[in-house]
Amino acid sequence: MKLAVTAPDRLTVRTVPVPDPGDLIARLPHPSALAWIRHGDGIVGWGEAARLTLPGGHDRFAAAARMLGDLFGAAAVDDPIAVPGSGPVAFGTFGFDPKSPDSTLIVPRRVLGRRDGRAWLTTIGDDTDPLTLTTPPQPPTGLHWSDGALPEHAWKDAVAAAVDRIRAGHLAAGPPHHRTGLGKVVLARDLTVRADAPIDARVLLQRLAARFPACYTFSCAGMVGATPELLIRRTGGDIESLVLAGTTARGHTSADDRARAARLFASPKDREEHRYAAEMVRDALTPLCADLTIPDEPELLTLPNVTHLASPLRGRLTADRSVLDVVAALHPTPAVCGTPTGTAMDLIRELEGMDRGRYAGPVGWVDARGDGEWGIALRCAEIDGTRARLFAGCGIVADSDPDAELAEARTKFRPMQYALHG
Repeated sequence: MKLAVTAPDRLTVRTVPVPDPGDLIARLPHPSALAWIRHGDGIVGWGEAARLTLPGGHDRFAAAARMLGDLFGAAAVDDPIAVPGSGPVAFGTFGFDPKSPDSTLIVPRRVLGRRDGRAWLTTIGDDTDPLTLTTPPQPPTGLHWSDGALPEHAWKDAVAAAVDRIRAGHLAAGPPHHRTGLGKVVLARDLTVRADAPIDARVLLQRLAARFPACYTFSCAGMVGATPELLIRRTGGDIESLVLAGTTARGHTSADDRARAARLFASPKDREEHRYAAEMVRDALTPLCADLTIPDEPELLTLPNVTHLASPLRGRLTADRSVLDVVAALHPTPAVCGTPTGTAMDLIRELEGMDRGRYAGPVGWVDARGDGEWGIALRCAEIDGTRARLFAGCGIVADSDPDAELAEARTKFRPMQYALHG
């Protein structure tokens, strides 16, 4: 594998404590924003000290970890803060499909962070004032929407075809992991929108962070969104993950909302889908961990627009592995691909009619210690000048209904539609 690397021979990095900066997103000086924010804390970055562009391949995570290890290992680092996210940091997004060449990591020249009541500023290179607002954010205007790869009727046909394939694959009774054929596939669709002027990621970040504070609001290389799904967090030797599978739209009244959540929690279809996703993540993490805990049954995660079945996992790594090594073991999860993985991936390529790019791929950050937080790029859009491409996906199983799946996809588009419209 050949990597395209733009970086100086040696990074000179300095991290200093700073007073509480307030709204981190408001500190971003121009539209090319890098961000990872939850409940107001996290890190934002701007400028570009180094960039890694990776071609496709199953070894892209290992290649990225190796290149960043060399880059950070050769750096001159002054970091008295020494917390996750201080010192040199790379923000990254990876393509969903190993065949996709669309993976990028960026080491910003400036990183402003806040965690547990402590704030810091990291500077790479010359120490000019990085907190001056050079371009005021402007909301998108003149939005014109259109279908993406498949119009709604064609996407429903794809869902129906997937259901037929899954039913044909149920060659043995019992739970999905006892079947020899396809048990689940996640099908996504896209929408496109054009604005009168280039879309400013900072406006979308502000709206998403305010509306969905419990999600991880992110921006990297034009990929902007607010994901509810934590793929992995590494802090020293400790790791955490949050599995989401099984979804219902929020109710129109409190009573309706409670009834929908109760139906989701009791749904055999959703519980089976969730259990298999959690078991697959557990199986991927077990070889890497000395201790791994997973709850006996899922809990409900309630967001402003949907409720998910959720299972938090926690573990302790057996070796000094970078967070990217753990990402490599986990991606793609059944929650965004299906089961078995290879069969589901082939069907996605066949039926979706599009290249997902970085949608449903890992997004997040990693520092020089190997700590980091990575989510799955969901509830997101890819921004390219005046154009944005939005994505939504649904888990298809044997008893899925195309109309119901289309309604779920519409619900999952709404966070980014809100971010664009306000």
